[in-house]
Amino acid sequence: MKKIYQLIIKLYFGPLVMTFFIALFILLMQFLWKYIDDFVGKGLEWYIIAQLMFYASATFVPLALPLAILLSSLMTFGNLGEKYELTAIKAAGISLRTVMKPLIVMSIIISAIAFYFSNNVMPYANLKFRSLLYDVQSKKPAVNIQEGVFYNGIDGFIIKIGKKDSDGKTLHNVMIYNHTKRMGNTNLTIAKSGKMELTPDNRFLVFTLYDGSNYEEDLSSQENMLKRPLSRTTFKEEYRRFDLSAFAFSKTNEELFKNHFQMLNLKQLIKAEDTLVKELNLKKNDFFNSFKNRFYHLISQYDTALVLKTDTLPKLKENLLSSTTKEDKIKIFETINNVTMSVKSDIDFWKIDFDERDEYIRRYDIEWHRKFTLSIACLILFFIGAPLGAIIRKGGFGLPVVMSVLFFVIFHILSMIGEKSSREGVMEAVQGMWLSSLVFLPLGIVLTFKATTDSPVFDGDAWKRFFKRFFSKKR
Repeated sequence: MKKIYQLIIKLYFGPLVMTFFIALFILLMQFLWKYIDDFVGKGLEWYIIAQLMFYASATFVPLALPLAILLSSLMTFGNLGEKYELTAIKAAGISLRTVMKPLIVMSIIISAIAFYFSNNVMPYANLKFRSLLYDVQSKKPAVNIQEGVFYNGIDGFIIKIGKKDSDGKTLHNVMIYNHTKRMGNTNLTIAKSGKMELTPDNRFLVFTLYDGSNYEEDLSSQENMLKRPLSRTTFKEEYRRFDLSAFAFSKTNEELFKNHFQMLNLKQLIKAEDTLVKELNLKKNDFFNSFKNRFYHLISQYDTALVLKTDTLPKLKENLLSSTTKEDKIKIFETINNVTMSVKSDIDFWKIDFDERDEYIRRYDIEWHRKFTLSIACLILFFIGAPLGAIIRKGGFGLPVVMSVLFFVIFHILSMIGEKSSREGVMEAVQGMWLSSLVFLPLGIVLTFKATTDSPVFDGDAWKRFFKRFFSKKR
């Protein structure tokens, strides 16, 4: 029996690792295509890109691992069935349940590791990934001044070069607009030729200009704003230095991202959600008290004897309206109408605020359930892939890949629908996040039962006989 268990584990472990890294690679390529514009032309160091890819790949594990388990289990039992090894094992008196035991234990271990990964590793990976991606997206593109194009990458300056020699340094027909005073095109430098060089530490871009002129309009006073006096100076050689510190890659403080729901473990999520719920309840109480006080403050202006009781409305009609003139009634109704419109505006504002806070709280609840859904998904998809492979008896990358992708796409779509419904408040978080698992769990049970009892699920003749008996009973 040990040899059979070793054989099964060996056949399962290879495809599991291979399909996991293939799925991870595909997701990583999708990530690269999505954010390629944020990487190109910024002069990023290779190790920064490597770090970003590493942390990004860690965030793709919840997608890659269930797909790998589904595909590898289907391939393993499909290969056993296709080569009649499963038939030989059954002929020796060993049931499919016994054959599946080591892989069930292995799947439970993988599920436990997946839960630990979701609760402890994923928050850290999300924190590193999000902060690093933010830094990469915030970094300015590297200095790339092209011929005949106005370049505005350096703050406060616009530069145009007529021609650049093959050495990349010698320039011709240089124009530099200085906008540091925020006064428009009032400061212009023109030179026939020049050189462009970076300092050794890459902190400054130095222009050495030859045979040029500086033009500047003095708009420092109201009189000059009307007369617009122009001064012109010529030079044989002039130096211009531009600070490139804004182009350097800088890391943002990770504390700014630390309280996001994706960066927290179970204990932190519970604590943060509890704090948010208390803040929301305090806001609602403040709104209710403010609304009540505004109403009674308005009425007390006309009836000082009015008391805060449940029978306010009859007293309002009796004390306020009965003893007033027609002109006073009109004024009262106008005042009440203005206050009502103001209160309605406040209610609309507070409603938006409450809805946003509710949605934000639901995000924490969704993230709490997500910690468990990955490990349970691994188990459920194993109990779909293993019996399905034993039933269809096809190995390799043909039919198993098609079946795995089909089931996984349906599973992922249901997961996305459930999560979006929970986020919008259509479903409770417990319903939305477990929707896909609840749908696929009965399917896994049925397939496991059919496979262990050798039911002809995909036998065409069996289905023909079934429908013949069904329609004959109808007739």
